[in-house]
Amino acid sequence: MIDTEKKAYPISLLCSVMQVTRSGYYSWRTRGKSARQHEYEKLIPVVQEAHRISKETYGTRRIVDEVKAVGVSCGREKAKTLMKLANVSAKQKRKFKVTTDSKHNLPVAPNLLNREFKVDEPDRAYVSDITYIWTSEGWLYLAIVLDLYSRRIVGWSLNNRMSRTLVMDALRMAILRRQPSPGLIFHSDRGSQYCSGDFQKMLKTYGMVSSMSRKGNCWDNSVAESFFGSLKTERVFFANYTSRDEAKKDIVDYIEMFYNCKRRHSYLGNISPRDFEELLLLKKAA
Repeated sequence: MIDTEKKAYPISLLCSVMQVTRSGYYSWRTRGKSARQHEYEKLIPVVQEAHRISKETYGTRRIVDEVKAVGVSCGREKAKTLMKLANVSAKQKRKFKVTTDSKHNLPVAPNLLNREFKVDEPDRAYVSDITYIWTSEGWLYLAIVLDLYSRRIVGWSLNNRMSRTLVMDALRMAILRRQPSPGLIFHSDRGSQYCSGDFQKMLKTYGMVSSMSRKGNCWDNSVAESFFGSLKTERVFFANYTSRDEAKKDIVDYIEMFYNCKRRHSYLGNISPRDFEELLLLKKAA
């Protein structure tokens, strides 16, 4: 390929290679940047920043949302072009396995939620689950409490042991932060931690109604498991935690700084859980 910036080549040869007339060649040399070039130059930093805050996990679909957020129309092909110009690409996701401890003789609550995952008000229905994170020091366990209205993580707990204390601490955080009214449905799987007498007593103390997934049916708690899928494929699977403390810091950063506040959620109209809740407050104030 001939470098057209080198003036050593005869004009006639350059025109022949570029398949343009001599006047067309000079017009090209003196022409300024197109409107599209100027637009792309302004959008490349937007794409690079989105790539950075997502820890290199955003693909074209969410890049489209980021570009639209700055007032510029964008489709998947344009997002793909911008990502290429910005020299960024999304990390490849890996599969993960969800397990739970349901082999016990403790009382089990009925499935009151019944996959009614759409809720019209905050603090009306929570879902909760536990997952595992590997570190060089051994397993770290994470329990979360998620508000179905905004998909926001309202409570979480990290511990070296998967005990009832793990889920009780997560629920305690949710109660302190949100102070929900009595009658809230608290949905989980049939794990022994959720069925324990201490945890069930805690639910009753705060007027919450226990609901549990049917046996062996992960879809009954799919929203909580979806969050774990995002956490692992966007953060955990690309990390090599040398200690539990390192893992804790990274997971808390993902939950509080990224997922709750910045991560665009398709269910919420491609805004973050925090922004979705703020929209409700603005509507009520209007």
